Amino acid sequence: QVQLVESGGGLVQAGGSLRLSCAVSGSIFSPTAMGWYRQAPGKQREMVAGITNGGHANYADSVKGRFTISRDNAKNTVFLQMNSLLPEDTAVYYCHAVAYTYVGGDDYWGQGTQVTVSS
Repeated sequence: QVQLVESGGGLVQAGGSLRLSCAVSGSIFSPTAMGWYRQAPGKQREMVAGITNGGHANYADSVKGRFTISRDNAKNTVFLQMNSLLPEDTAVYYCHAVAYTYVGGDDYWGQGTQVTVSS
């Protein structure tokens, strides 16, 4: 079955950096869309950044210029480099991928990793 395993969350001071990683296993084809979402307490889950298997990336306005998404297609892994972190970036970050089994393509989610930015 398809699994997404995230790593790299943690506690950092404002202005600091973190790098998130998410490895996708079990997909019979390279995932098409991969990306990151986040959910802060009391708020809805929101898209942070996405990237296609061709390398086209898009970002939420709130993170443009600070976050960079990238992927390693050979390893089915997506990364999120987060710089100049702000307290409002505090949230649980979820990896997302459109991955494929013999049944077809579907949306898959990681378990979430906590990012806490202290002021």
